[in-house]
Amino acid sequence: MNVAEKTVSINVAQEFSKTPGPRFRSEGNFSGEQFREEILEPKFLSATAENARMFVDLDGGYGYATSFLEEAFGGLARIHGEDRLLRILDLKSDEEPYLIDDIKRYIRGERD
Repeated sequence: MNVAEKTVSINVAQEFSKTPGPRFRSEGNFSGEQFREEILEPKFLSATAENARMFVDLDGGYGYATSFLEEAFGGLARIHGEDRLLRILDLKSDEEPYLIDDIKRYIRGERD
């Protein structure tokens, strides 16, 4: 496997929760803030350090609040830059395909 083929993967339902919650920790369990801080950002930093892709599988859960996704992915882009994130991010959402476009909008700072 060459450097370009390396991938850091996240399965949200298996590694975090099948029931993602609100935007902030203060609003309830399994928040977008918690996901970003504990899983998404560390994996992003690992992928960046390894010159790898970051693959996020959104399937297997019971839905995502807009606020969860915006805080997790939009928040990561605000910290590390949208171009840097979009360059390495691959998303999978066979169950709710529209989530991929939504997340890319949040990364670019576009609101609904």
